[in-house]
Amino acid sequence: MSLRPLVLSLAAFLAIPAFAAHPAGPSRVLTGADLFNLEVASDPQIAPDGKTVVYTRRTGDIMSDRMRASIWSIDVASGAQTPLVSGPGSHSQPRWSPDGSKLAYISSADEKAGAQLYVRWMKTGATARITGLPDTPHSIAWSPDGQRIAYSVFMPDEAARLGKAPDRPDGAKWAEPLQVIDKVVYRTDEGGYEKPGYEQIFWVPADGGAPTQLTFGARDVGGRLAWSHDGRSLLFSANLAPDWQRDLVNSEVHEVTLDTREVRTLTRRDGPDNAPAVSPDGQWIAYVGFDDKRVGYQNQQLSIMKRDGSATRVLTTNLDRSVGVPVWAADGRAIYVSYDDHGSVRVARVGLDGSTRTVAENLTGSELDRPYSGGQFSVARDGTVAYTGGTPQRPSDVWIARGGKTQRLTQLNEALFASKQLGEVHKLAVTAFDGLPIDAWLVTPPDFDAACKYPLILEIHGGPFAAYGPAFSTDAQLYAAAGYVVLYVNPRGSTSYGEAFANKIDKAYPGHDYDDLMSAVDAALAKGFVDQDNLFVTGGSGGGVLTAWIVGKTDRFRAAASQKPVINWSSFVLTADMTPYFARYWFGQYPWEDPAGYWARSPLSLVGNVKTPTLVVVGSDDYRTPASEAEQYYEALQLRGIPTALVKVPGANHGGLADRPSQSAAKASAILAWFERHRAKGPNNK
Repeated sequence: MSLRPLVLSLAAFLAIPAFAAHPAGPSRVLTGADLFNLEVASDPQIAPDGKTVVYTRRTGDIMSDRMRASIWSIDVASGAQTPLVSGPGSHSQPRWSPDGSKLAYISSADEKAGAQLYVRWMKTGATARITGLPDTPHSIAWSPDGQRIAYSVFMPDEAARLGKAPDRPDGAKWAEPLQVIDKVVYRTDEGGYEKPGYEQIFWVPADGGAPTQLTFGARDVGGRLAWSHDGRSLLFSANLAPDWQRDLVNSEVHEVTLDTREVRTLTRRDGPDNAPAVSPDGQWIAYVGFDDKRVGYQNQQLSIMKRDGSATRVLTTNLDRSVGVPVWAADGRAIYVSYDDHGSVRVARVGLDGSTRTVAENLTGSELDRPYSGGQFSVARDGTVAYTGGTPQRPSDVWIARGGKTQRLTQLNEALFASKQLGEVHKLAVTAFDGLPIDAWLVTPPDFDAACKYPLILEIHGGPFAAYGPAFSTDAQLYAAAGYVVLYVNPRGSTSYGEAFANKIDKAYPGHDYDDLMSAVDAALAKGFVDQDNLFVTGGSGGGVLTAWIVGKTDRFRAAASQKPVINWSSFVLTADMTPYFARYWFGQYPWEDPAGYWARSPLSLVGNVKTPTLVVVGSDDYRTPASEAEQYYEALQLRGIPTALVKVPGANHGGLADRPSQSAAKASAILAWFERHRAKGPNNK
């Protein structure tokens, strides 16, 4: 007898096909095939004179099954768009020179050379490749005179060795040599198993030439780079302490001089200090960070200090929100930052006296599958803000805010959506068991009729310190197109509501966030159009944790789909890619110091209660919540005889579970197929 567990690839999950074989005609609702036609704007960079915006435009490519990145230019006055860098390869990270005459960017147009730094002369359209590096450069920064460009790049180093293999005879075909690992964090979700080496800082002439390395040693340095006003040094953030590998949060702002390559530390507090930005007159440095209290969530605050690191002052003490990367106003009297409020990102101008004025709202990010809050911005000399903005029914476009007015510069998906009827997104008021107000949203099907009863999918965000908001989501729209009402919620622990709200789950997750989610389901049922006999639940990462927790606590859901979950906190904190962080900040103790505490918060501890048919989904290359977590849960459910299946997304990491359009569509289809398999049928069901 052959024992073959039910482990399915996405393509093999047959109940609702991701794509219809022979459609009778164009679908009026969003389909999986439409994901290849989506476009999304990111990284808008406005020219210093405010007349032009360049941005990265990601477009679905059905032949490569990827979102292809190109760089486009927009004339602000006319709204006319022009492709600047397109064609084979990926093109991103456009950055204007200080005078606006040149544009630096990263491109993999030359397949043999890989991703390299290029410069385009805007007047003539001429371009030149500036680097020939072994890896992709990051953190492009122009010098104040426009003559040099700084960047960081991974530099290979010799691997650790133990012993020596025998000498191999000429022509012999031997196995690969032993891999010796001696780093604390030896693999990352973004890059897999780390190659030996470290991120270092370089500068190169803007018209090409030999690069100059500025930092050395067995430390990763980089992050955002900022030139000093006189162009003689560079500022960066890093943890250069001896025990840097075990402290992933702490970092300082440092300065390295170009001539001597000496490094000087400017900040000295216990906590992160990141993203330095030098004022136009060179007298002040803005940066973000916090004094580390070792709690689950801490607001990132905006601070300034004098050029020598003295006179440090926090500017956003009265803003109970985390702020993003700082950008100085041209007059040096204020600093622009983004901040997340009630699931929606805004841009604020923060005065040096701490006063705050919002100048742009409704920013959205470039993620397509789920409605996470996000967004990017840049600022011209006259204060015009270019940003990415969208709606619950449109992915991010390029917008500008100027003089209290906003203008949408792109309409990337209008042709696609002109013939589509999408689900409407409605705000839902929720009050938790203890009176705490909770934000939630309902997505109703395109043919919604309030007199009918609809099945409901509770879709839970990850993090857990993150937030959903009124943003476009392919998952939500595909679920709605299949006839489901979709409920998504920001339970306690979510960001954008202040530190106290987020830390209501500090060292207690999962916990009362479960109660908030159940209160949201009750509020949806009270609307009268949700079928209480057809409730379903899914979520990814932290949402996968809560999905598994929910089915261990209640039987009210017909079926569940736990995506990339943590099931056993003890095994997780010793196999995840950020091991030193999770144990220290989410538990305060190691698993061997508090085994009972770890077990009490593990969904695996509740598996004996589960009666709900539960699908488990994970990327095969997930190193944030490793595939072994999902596999544990799947096997436990199998041993208990609970209907289950394990869906693995080939080649996908944690953050990239929906990066490839075919996999994103097939994953949503697999979840819908699972729910349809277990859905109760009745005369009043829609």
